[in-house]
Amino acid sequence: MEKYFLDSDIPTFCVTATHFPAGVKAAHEQLHALLPTVAGRKFYGISWGAANGNIVYKAAVKQLYSGEAEKYGCETFLIRKGNYSCQTIQHWQQDETLIRKTFLQLLNHTEVDENGYCVEAYLDDQTLKCMVTLK
Repeated sequence: MEKYFLDSDIPTFCVTATHFPAGVKAAHEQLHALLPTVAGRKFYGISWGAANGNIVYKAAVKQLYSGEAEKYGCETFLIRKGNYSCQTIQHWQQDETLIRKTFLQLLNHTEVDENGYCVEAYLDDQTLKCMVTLK
């Protein structure tokens, strides 16, 4: 676990999973299907705990230009610059339970922002950076 400073905001547009965790893959597939190509795109997963105890999960992609979300009929989400607790996972697809285990560890950080969120930053097909907002 390490501290990471995200030096600029990341504007994204996203598709919300109908259920967590069962709907996560379908949300990513729906988002990918909207795009003419995924080459060169940066993808994210964004999640937080809802008031009812459920998890809200959004499959997201970095916007290439202002108004791109509207073009695809999607909502937007701004990943805020600032401090995060993070850990990188290699070959995450071989054991997807590592994602949950990693976030549980990150959420135990003493400086976690209770009003924040978790971010999965897909760096490439094999590498995933898990991040949790800090105060």
